[in-house]
Amino acid sequence: MLWCAGHSGIFAFQVWFKISMTSSANSTEWEQTLSEGAESGKLSAGAVENITRWMTEPQYAAYRDPVLRMIEVKDFDRLDLLFWEVIPFGTGGRRGLMAEVGSATVNERTIAESANGMAVYLKQQSGESGGKAVIAHDTRHRSREFAELTARVFAAHGLKVYLFDDFRSTPALSFSVRHLECNIGVMISASHNPPSDNGFKAYWSHGGQVLYPHDKGIIDCVYQTTEIPMVDLEEAIKAGEIEIVGEKVDQAYAEAVMGQSLSDNRDIAAMFTPLHGVGATSVYRILQDAGFSGVQIFEPQANADSDFTNVPDHLPNPERPEVFDPAIAEVSGTDIGLILASDPDADRLGVSVKDANGRFQHLTGNRIGALIADYVTGKKQGKVAGGYVVETLVTTPLIAKIAEARGFRVINDLLVGFKYIGQTMDAEGPDQFVFGAEESLGYLAGQYARDKDAGVAALLLLELAAELHAEGKTLLDRLDELFNEFGYFFECQKSQVRTGSSGQKQIVQILNEFRTNPPSELGDVTLTAVRDYSAGERRTIPGNSVESAIAKPEGNLLFFEGQRGEESYSIAVRPSGTEPKIKYYFFAQTPKSAMTDLAQTKQDTETVVNSMQNALVAWVNERVPEAD
Repeated sequence: MLWCAGHSGIFAFQVWFKISMTSSANSTEWEQTLSEGAESGKLSAGAVENITRWMTEPQYAAYRDPVLRMIEVKDFDRLDLLFWEVIPFGTGGRRGLMAEVGSATVNERTIAESANGMAVYLKQQSGESGGKAVIAHDTRHRSREFAELTARVFAAHGLKVYLFDDFRSTPALSFSVRHLECNIGVMISASHNPPSDNGFKAYWSHGGQVLYPHDKGIIDCVYQTTEIPMVDLEEAIKAGEIEIVGEKVDQAYAEAVMGQSLSDNRDIAAMFTPLHGVGATSVYRILQDAGFSGVQIFEPQANADSDFTNVPDHLPNPERPEVFDPAIAEVSGTDIGLILASDPDADRLGVSVKDANGRFQHLTGNRIGALIADYVTGKKQGKVAGGYVVETLVTTPLIAKIAEARGFRVINDLLVGFKYIGQTMDAEGPDQFVFGAEESLGYLAGQYARDKDAGVAALLLLELAAELHAEGKTLLDRLDELFNEFGYFFECQKSQVRTGSSGQKQIVQILNEFRTNPPSELGDVTLTAVRDYSAGERRTIPGNSVESAIAKPEGNLLFFEGQRGEESYSIAVRPSGTEPKIKYYFFAQTPKSAMTDLAQTKQDTETVVNSMQNALVAWVNERVPEAD
């Protein structure tokens, strides 16, 4: 019986039943130990199933000894962590904890399975062998090893493989798929995850991450993988089956990004940090080539460092204000009032701006997106017939307000994931694409890629900052001007981490509680309706009665609508597609007609949203307490 996601629960029960019912005389010691772990509740059903596969099926023979050693010492906690699931394809491919073994981790076997599944599926789609693939990787532990492993598998399937000579950015990979006319591409990266993690991002021929039906087809092939063919790396390079690429592609990518420039103004002082990732090869190179001589690189975080040593808490996520603290300390007493940070694979851009009091203010992804949208649509107003701007459902409505005021169409009914923005570009016509944004620091302008890019975001944001600087203004001043023009918009996020098999069950339970018995109030805000994109319906609150259907999109997302006087408040709830957490997105909007003093409106809104956050967490924890 081949393992597949839909049969996991049934198969797990069959495995457990077989182990538990087999007599001691006929059972091996490891089977008895697994039975003991299952009966005691220390091993989940998924772990029992997957451990049994790794112990009995021939393709896992090379990994049995370390698994057996853990079984012998009854290290059930570790076994459950490593085997509680088959690591899934989420929002951005496969991503998770690295380990030597384990179906739930990123390791030699799961990377090779991923590569094999992609190659097999491509053959199924084309009906023949051959094709081309490009592979890049970031600065993380084992990233080069995993990239070379992927290249060896692809080449064994008859693909011509382009492998970058060293670490590169995710947007450079997206560009390269198109530039080198490849059928598929792979980026080895775990984005902004901790140093312990890595991942496998899968790209299709359009340069974007794989979408339905290709994602499902690849997943099926990955899960059915048994034997995996591989070539010798050096021999394949000598034979031309694997070609090492570098500077020529880099230059083409940099020129494509610089082609999105909308201004010649370069007079701005700023600091850029790659947070020990690949940003120096893309973001900083682009800014230097574009003539931003006043932009310095933050040397303590400039080197490639898999442990992200000089990043607070070793968590290189530019959505976290803390990551800017070392650079802020560095620029103290200088005329630098702007700090940019890219995440380790340089597809996201974070920003911190010095205010009138000399303190740095961290900008959310929504506010960065609004600023770039304002700049791009302002420059392109009346110049792009049929032009459109794209954003996801959990991105600020301010972007839509700005774009519509400039005469552009807005497409803002997309699920979370920049791959949907890339898909929309091709569906609507890339010639009319003006700008795309998602709240998690993802932005794109131009047609050269189908994924977010910190490089083009940095280029455009610095051009805007330089033009504002010439007028004696900052990015914060421009934000206030937008609020005074369109009303005040405030967004923030909160997450609850629930790890392992028990955590996954809790996340499912939390979502079920929101669906079946939604809260009617959170703090001072009355909730009036919920849009359930999984059920495809809008329901009223209280009562949870169906009011109307939702045509699209379909996904595991709940969107609650609320009101407080003239102000509107919303909350989106969804499980993360890349991390073991459930995410809550808070939105607040005060219409211009209800604003008297912007500073007071900001303060009042933040107070209301804070009370909503506290009430929501209390509501969730009362219904689904964290496991001990």
